[in-house]
Amino acid sequence: MSEIGLIDSGIGRLALHGVASTRTREAAALAAVAPFTLMGRAGECVARLALAITPHARKVLVFAGPGNNGGDGLEAATRLREFGKETSVILVGEASRLPSDAARALERARSAGVDIRAFDPGASDDADGFGSPDLVIDALIGIGLSRPPEGPMAAAIQAIARLATRGARVLAVDVPSGFDADRGRPVGQTCVTAGDTLTFLTAKPGLFTGSGRDHAGRIWMSALDTDVVVDRSADAFLVGRADPSCAAVPRRPSQHKGSFGDVAIVGGAPGMTGAAWLAARAAQAAGAGRVFVDLLGADAAGLAAVDPRHPELMFRAGWAHGDATDVSRATVVCGCGGGDAVRAVLPRLLSIVGRLVLDADALNAIAGDATLQTLLKARASRGHQTILTPHPLEAARLLGTDTAGIQADRVRCAGELAERHGAVVVLKGSGTVIARAGEPPRINATGNASLASAGTGDVLAGWIGGRWAAGAGAAFDVATRAVIEHGAAAEPERAGSLRASDLIEALYANAGRG
Repeated sequence: MSEIGLIDSGIGRLALHGVASTRTREAAALAAVAPFTLMGRAGECVARLALAITPHARKVLVFAGPGNNGGDGLEAATRLREFGKETSVILVGEASRLPSDAARALERARSAGVDIRAFDPGASDDADGFGSPDLVIDALIGIGLSRPPEGPMAAAIQAIARLATRGARVLAVDVPSGFDADRGRPVGQTCVTAGDTLTFLTAKPGLFTGSGRDHAGRIWMSALDTDVVVDRSADAFLVGRADPSCAAVPRRPSQHKGSFGDVAIVGGAPGMTGAAWLAARAAQAAGAGRVFVDLLGADAAGLAAVDPRHPELMFRAGWAHGDATDVSRATVVCGCGGGDAVRAVLPRLLSIVGRLVLDADALNAIAGDATLQTLLKARASRGHQTILTPHPLEAARLLGTDTAGIQADRVRCAGELAERHGAVVVLKGSGTVIARAGEPPRINATGNASLASAGTGDVLAGWIGGRWAAGAGAAFDVATRAVIEHGAAAEPERAGSLRASDLIEALYANAGRG
């Protein structure tokens, strides 16, 4: 019996494969077994998961498309019928043109007494049409999408959406129909939104970033008992709380604050000082030995010189212009609330700092200044390490595009940013992407929408800086760990937004347990 596993934020490191590499694995698996074997296993898995997620469902409606994805749905209908469920199939496409395995699944469904009807886009979806199913199974397209759904296929997807609004649970087979499994976005305007998705053979990157989780819901996977020898290289990796980068390193009794490095926060122009103090609090909570705060702007001396809640943070006006040795040795987080004032300090920081985290206004300044871009690119050749932490708009400015262009292909854009700037890139958002040139990118599985709150990005930048200073790890792994921990601190799911200051406390508490 094929195993089915839920993919959640507690995973370690899971290989992700796009459509092309999945097709290669599929071809190898099909060649290794008798005809219909994989479809039989897939249909069984869909039926078993359907029973698990809706154990009290009486009526099940399967929308089956004209390919093998539809065949999986037809076979699931047969199994559910055998399990005693009232099961119907709406067939979208011509039965005479089904592939051989799907045609066999259709005959099996008919022999089992499954009610099978051709889809009529003009029919009503009330009791005289689709009835009131408890569960709808989307087996329309799968990963075989090459253009936006149109005609009867688009109408069928819209019918699934209407049934969902009336209370039907939706289970998608492989990927929600109309969804791009590589890029994490709908193809066109019509796409299924499922409560659960059961993906086969491989986990696809698009399900875990962009709007993947919006459309896929909970993501389950079955390898269908395949064990074929193919190229094992991954297109990306999904990382979660059990990732190797998150392994705790206990502090030794002989260590002291000097063992865990200095972090300097350079930002917080007038009117935006809160961003710098949030980053500083996060850096200290992450384990940095000492944390300095250099607030920018002509009147910085008149700004608050102490954080009354955390007096261990040290205000150092003009630190970025101070002793070159001290500046070069610290882990610097630059840009949080920096405003235009950050431009004056960037040339020096880009030139001499060994470990540099660039966020917010530092990224905006670099995006509009070719000289700063040249200094950033040159850092790697001098052995300096850089982590960029853009949200989609900041990434768009760096690449000369718009936010929609970034969100349309987040994994590719993160990789392009890493290659262009010689840095590790943390492209924030749902399914944050961590990228470094020459390696498969990593997609974070932790976190939820409660992080959509002012200041949580500043917390992430500071947390990265603190972890980096305290652990002396490579930038790619430090960024991976920090992103995972940042998301995990927002779990379990919260009903509303999470205040950035409370996020720091959750991070600190979790770090104490790890």
